[in-house]
Amino acid sequence: MTTRNPEELETQLQTAADELKNLESANDVKKWWNKHYYALGHKRLGRLLLGQSVERLLERASGNRGDD
Repeated sequence: MTTRNPEELETQLQTAADELKNLESANDVKKWWNKHYYALGHKRLGRLLLGQSVERLLERASGNRGDD
C-alpha cells in the first residue's frame, strides 16, 4: 500500500509503460530505468519490464491484491 496520490502514480506508471514499448537496446532500458527509478522504484519497474500491466500495479499499490 502506498500513501502517494493514486492519480500521480497512475500517470507515472503509464508514462513509463508507454516509453518501455519503444525501447530497442539494453542501453535504452538502462536510460529508461534511471529516468523512472526514483519515482517508481525497482520493484515496480521490474514488474513493468516483465510485462505486468499498469492496472495490476495500481491494484498492488492500493493494497487490493485481488485475492477475494
